[in-house]
Amino acid sequence: MAKPEPLTPEQQELREAAQGFEAIMIRKFLEAARETPFTEDTPLTGGGMKQYKTMRDEHFADIAVSNGGLGFARSIEEQLAQFISVKRDE
Repeated sequence: MAKPEPLTPEQQELREAAQGFEAIMIRKFLEAARETPFTEDTPLTGGGMKQYKTMRDEHFADIAVSNGGLGFARSIEEQLAQFISVKRDE
């Protein structure tokens, strides 16, 4: 299998931005999925637990994106890459 060409700084910046956007989307999905109208704050479900869940969601989203995520980052990157002029030595 051929090794992919290295990314230009602009392409790398675009990839990181697209992955960051996808991570935000995944965090929001997780946050929305976890919300239930019948929970109440107790010592085990109050602010400390909410903070823990937020940190866990952020970590999970970062891991998911670094392993391919849901594919949004790749699609965003492909769509926006056409606006980056690529200059390579040939």
